[in-house]
Amino acid sequence: MRATLRWAHSDLRTHRGEALFLVLATVGVVTSLLLAAALFGYATNPWERVFTQSRGAHVSIHTGPSADTARLAGLAGVESVAGPYPTASTTVASRGARAPVELRGTTERPAVGRPLLVSGRWLDPGRPDGVVLESSLARALLAEPGDVLTLPGGAATLTVLGVADSPEPRYRQGEQPGLAWALPSTVPRTGTDRGQVIGLRLTDPGDTDYAVQRAVTVLGAGAVREVATWQQARAEAQGDDRLLGQILGLFGLGALVAAGLAVHGAIGTRIRGHLRDISILKAIGFTPGQVMRVFLLQHLAYALLGAVAAAGLTQALGSRLPGRLGDAVGVWQGLPGHAATLVVVPVGVVLFIGATTGLAAWRAGRVSPVPVPRTAGPAGGRLSGVARRALGLRLPPALVLGWHKAFTRRPRSVATIVRLALPLTLIVVAMSAWTTIDRFHRTPEEMGLAAALTVRADEGLSDAATRELLARRPEVAAAYPGVEVAALVPGQTATIALRGLGTRTDPYPYTLAEGRPAHGSDEAVAGQGLLDLLDVRVGDWVRMTVSGRPQILHIVGRSIEPENAGRVISTSLDTLRENDAELRPTLYQVRLRDGADPHRVAAELSTAAGRGQLDVHTVTNPADGLSPLRSVVVGLLGVLALIGLVDLLTGIGGALRESERDLLAFKAIGLSPRQITAITVTATGFTVGAAVAVAMAVGLPLSSWLIDAQGRSSGIGAGIAQAPSPVALTAFGATALLGAVALAALPATRASRRRLADTMSAVA
Repeated sequence: MRATLRWAHSDLRTHRGEALFLVLATVGVVTSLLLAAALFGYATNPWERVFTQSRGAHVSIHTGPSADTARLAGLAGVESVAGPYPTASTTVASRGARAPVELRGTTERPAVGRPLLVSGRWLDPGRPDGVVLESSLARALLAEPGDVLTLPGGAATLTVLGVADSPEPRYRQGEQPGLAWALPSTVPRTGTDRGQVIGLRLTDPGDTDYAVQRAVTVLGAGAVREVATWQQARAEAQGDDRLLGQILGLFGLGALVAAGLAVHGAIGTRIRGHLRDISILKAIGFTPGQVMRVFLLQHLAYALLGAVAAAGLTQALGSRLPGRLGDAVGVWQGLPGHAATLVVVPVGVVLFIGATTGLAAWRAGRVSPVPVPRTAGPAGGRLSGVARRALGLRLPPALVLGWHKAFTRRPRSVATIVRLALPLTLIVVAMSAWTTIDRFHRTPEEMGLAAALTVRADEGLSDAATRELLARRPEVAAAYPGVEVAALVPGQTATIALRGLGTRTDPYPYTLAEGRPAHGSDEAVAGQGLLDLLDVRVGDWVRMTVSGRPQILHIVGRSIEPENAGRVISTSLDTLRENDAELRPTLYQVRLRDGADPHRVAAELSTAAGRGQLDVHTVTNPADGLSPLRSVVVGLLGVLALIGLVDLLTGIGGALRESERDLLAFKAIGLSPRQITAITVTATGFTVGAAVAVAMAVGLPLSSWLIDAQGRSSGIGAGIAQAPSPVALTAFGATALLGAVALAALPATRASRRRLADTMSAVA
């Protein structure tokens, strides 16, 4: 054991830099995997906790005020019901923020879908103007208990009594109205578009679609306005946090594989360079198992040190990270499975690195105790005919011999290129993800976000007056009138968003990834989420029910649809008016001129209209929720660069040790130290250049496939991936190549200037 420790200590002193890089790489890998686990827990567990504690409804059905919803309580499979509760729609304002709200009338907190009070108190019959806000709505309005909310017109107000969590769909600006609970007597006199809502809690959540179908059949399709299920609410609650977790997990696992290969390559190179030392160890009594343990325990110690450091840093400092990453770690640390994850992930990483180390250390145990004399032939093999002819053409010897040195040992050269290409491939994927996010901000019109503002007019403001108000602003390039209603899909198992925007003479500029724009009557474009939900394709006809009336549309294109999980079918306002001549616009999608600030224009439009006549919101960009990904990408690039650096230094060191016999031959034929240095540098450049080429050839299509696959699964649809620009890729390749050449220059120079006696001793 004492001899083993002395050998390990001597090896550590010789390879301090490599040991440091391996520890840091392990820290990066474990940290990224722990953050991925935190984001997964943060995305799922808070909603599940609220749903469980509140006994949330699996199905929520909005109907007209005259529907006989009490009959749903007797349906088979329905465990209990919440409601029915009267509802009304209105808009409230607080501290300069405005939001559409669904007022829901109740006196006591329901047993199903019970709101969980976060602050304040529940409704009080002595305060008829009191409301309790759902927490996401309260955050959007910057409202707290005691604040006063202003209703349209400014004559009436509501007082916030409390804030509560609810498992129902959260408030999303421009997509989902907020939820506020009020006394039943307050609802009819406060809002418009009156109706009722009932929640169904099922004995088997897996029968949700069947339960919705039976409920719609009992009520009648004409009575149902909207259906929401627990799966939709859970998917919306997870949102971007789950995507961030998937990205972190993917890159963490990729970095783990790259780190394992780097360790395997480093040990293999050191074994080839220390065959005589290993033979001496065996000659003095070391068994093959003891030789294996020297390498295995040494690298397990590096991995264990990095894993423990990563776990400690994540536990101590993770909650202090900025933005949602810090929030996610803080919530995750309070979850039941946190302690187990904090142990399992580092242990798994250490075991994986130990397995790759063991494969390489096994080769060390097989080294013969009697050193095998090296062959008299050159280590790199004979020069090929092409190389000899190239030398005959007086090409620089460094170029020809460097190519020969880099690619002659094909199995070993291929292994080196693969090890270098893996972290470089992941860097290319990370660059593509970064570029795609930038595309959402730089050219939103190419990502389904042609409009920058959504404007809703007060009921007293006519269509012509609204258009005139919008046209006065010089920043407004176009305003497209439209409506958005909930429609029942075929089979009556869910509702989708049916949108009519623009007219046939002035169509809305949808971003199409497939098919053509909708020009004719009954033509429409649909999002990927809707195509998947209905199992249809471009070219199919679909039938839906809107307020009891059938609507049949021909899907002629697939649009990039970032809203409502892509469950949107869009046509022109003229097409919807053919089915309902009394239809008038309820919203306007406003496209701004280049350089205009959407937030400033929104504020000026609201001020110019006065008395709350216009409700103006900026269109939510889905990339805004991925802003934490930028810092994550930077950290991952650093980890991958460290792993690549370990691989590169290992390759350079191994190449120099194996070319010591060649060094004698180069000096014998009269090559200068500068030319000998150039051979090693050129060989390194060729190897790294090949790895960069492989990384780009694999990374670009891989990143496009991964991003588009995520787009399809989220409902936005394929066609959003954006490859890095040629300038960025060229800069990446040049940086990798020049960095490798610079790293190889110093050790190559030192090796070329070694004394002849030292070289002969090493070869012997």
